[in-house]
Amino acid sequence: METVETPEETSTPGRQPTQGSGLKLLHSWASDLFFSVIVSFFIILFVYQPVKVEGCSMEPGLEDQEQIFINKLVYRWENIHRDDIIVFRYPRDPHKSFIKRVIGLPGDRVRISYGRLYVNGKQVEESYVPLRFEDSRSFPETVIPRGSYFVLGDHRSMSNDSREFGPVPRSYIYGKAVFGYWPMEKVGVIR
Repeated sequence: METVETPEETSTPGRQPTQGSGLKLLHSWASDLFFSVIVSFFIILFVYQPVKVEGCSMEPGLEDQEQIFINKLVYRWENIHRDDIIVFRYPRDPHKSFIKRVIGLPGDRVRISYGRLYVNGKQVEESYVPLRFEDSRSFPETVIPRGSYFVLGDHRSMSNDSREFGPVPRSYIYGKAVFGYWPMEKVGVIR
């Protein structure tokens, strides 16, 4: 391993660094800090955005007031997949944002019969919906239009979702939930 000496290491023992070397060190730290802030700003502005979950419609996976990061670029290169947890502008008021799970893709046939979800005629096992959060309501079979997605909250009995406002247009979807960072016991990748 190569070692690089700094001016402080090569100074005469017992001699204090000069004011000029202190200014160089301060300038170096300031430029490193400036560069770090710019890079962080770029990442937050264009790639990851911190958001706070409001409400209990995604419990138990995401709780009220939990803080997470969403990836704002992922869907520029990848398709939206079933079971992705997405953030989108609320179709009835685009100034509000919602977070839900993708259940139906464009062209899918989705129906709910007494709380049981069926996609393209097959019942879907939903391990992320605990018994106490299930809902016994039904929803008639719907074909998801091209360029739209059917979304549901995991807390089915407490969720305002596609059963109420219909499929979400692709243009309203702007991020995928990827990482929880607060509270500390919830730190980790969102599945």
